[in-house]
Amino acid sequence: MKSQSGYVPPPYIPLGQSDSEAEIVPRKEELAVPHHPADGPVQWSSGICACCDDMQSCCLGLFCPWFVFGKNAEFLGSGTFAGSCMTHFILWAFVRTICCLLTDGILLGLPGCFVACYACGYRRALRAKYNLQEAPCGDFVTHFFCHLCAICQEYREIHERSGDSNPPDLKLAVVTAPPTQKMESTSEQ
Repeated sequence: MKSQSGYVPPPYIPLGQSDSEAEIVPRKEELAVPHHPADGPVQWSSGICACCDDMQSCCLGLFCPWFVFGKNAEFLGSGTFAGSCMTHFILWAFVRTICCLLTDGILLGLPGCFVACYACGYRRALRAKYNLQEAPCGDFVTHFFCHLCAICQEYREIHERSGDSNPPDLKLAVVTAPPTQKMESTSEQ
């Protein structure tokens, strides 16, 4: 992740070369035109309906949206993973189920309003952090009508902007077997 301090480490010069012999190649950060907040908001790196670009976060966002929401909130520093995850779960699944059962499905959309109120603050924080446009609609409207797509878009944006193309937190743990061991007996005769 890039820091806000402005520190730029010195260029790498291999051992055995002096500063004058080394070919200084500009880094890709130096080649890119820096973005200034005065330039106005920038576009999101992916669209709201580009969920299938990252199938792993898409499937998690569809079947377990509270997990993706918790990861987004944890990255933004707006709460703990467990706290945001549980709050989202309670608002999304539990309250929705209760409303559906008590009203025979008539008030199924009511909990969506609670989730949108809660989630739009995180989207607003993400937009402020990266100076993003309020697109495709306002934050509340986006989460009210396209909540699952919105949290997947936010997750993709966080990992695109943080320079982490393969997010480690959604990967399964890699387990390797220990090397084969042999027991050798030394027989004394």
